[in-house]
Amino acid sequence: MAVQNYSVVSEFLLHGLCKSYYLQCVLFVLFSGIYIAIMLGNLLIVVTVISDPRLHSSPMYFLLGNLSFLDMWLSSFATPKMIIDFLSDQKLISFGGCMVQIFLLHFTGGAEMVLLVSMAYDRYVAICKPLHYMTRMSRETCMRLVLVSWVIGFVHSISQIAFTVNLPYCGPNEVDSFFCDLPLVIKLACVDTYVLDILMISDSGLLSVSCFLLLVISYAGILLTVQQRAAGGVSKALSTCSAHIMVVTLFFGPCIFIYVWPFSRFSVDKLLSVFYTIFTPLLNPVIYTLRNEEMKTAMMKLWKRQVTFH
Repeated sequence: MAVQNYSVVSEFLLHGLCKSYYLQCVLFVLFSGIYIAIMLGNLLIVVTVISDPRLHSSPMYFLLGNLSFLDMWLSSFATPKMIIDFLSDQKLISFGGCMVQIFLLHFTGGAEMVLLVSMAYDRYVAICKPLHYMTRMSRETCMRLVLVSWVIGFVHSISQIAFTVNLPYCGPNEVDSFFCDLPLVIKLACVDTYVLDILMISDSGLLSVSCFLLLVISYAGILLTVQQRAAGGVSKALSTCSAHIMVVTLFFGPCIFIYVWPFSRFSVDKLLSVFYTIFTPLLNPVIYTLRNEEMKTAMMKLWKRQVTFH
């Protein structure tokens, strides 16, 4: 008999973030405001980078615009449904919808990891190899880096979903989270998934840890190079890269914890999932705009143009 014939589960029941009706109403208001802020903030960055020729031609801001675009997708694969589910008694999601959530999470998450490495490389070349910056970070190079991030994200996601979608699911169908996450879904299969667990760790864990190590190496190289050149250079370099370091810590920390040790059963996993799917996309526009005079100036110019036009 074909494997697919065993997959009698047509929908999954999500546990959500909490059970309290009052707390769910509070979270509905809170996360609705956060999601609107995420979309508007990241959309503002994308529009600003596109509309300002100087920013659009700058490798750093070109990569930042792509990061904001990915953040909008990363925050949208599950957050709107989570917000709606706060007002629902039963938080149901179809089997197909569950698989789509897993695909989009790993697609956008994997692409963002590689893109953050590209942004770290950009800062490394700008600070450590300034004379070669325009040749190493040409428009063609930036386009290739963005394309590579999307390709790796897609391949990573397809490799995860290909095995998951064909597993036999015959009950139970309860997912202890507010969205379908790979470690939680595959343990609901009616077969031994030990080998698949190992493959998942090898795939997600290798991508997360390798990207994180590349980022650590890049920032360590920046600090060492600047320290050798001038006294007090470390503080200046830390100031320049602190925004990147903050984003990397908030994004990679939860990912590594969840996907490198997926067999653990901690309720804190829900909190960590909120961090990298909601709070990181929210903090990115705040960190990269409030600490950046060029971006704030470009936004003011864009605002003045719109006011004058109207």
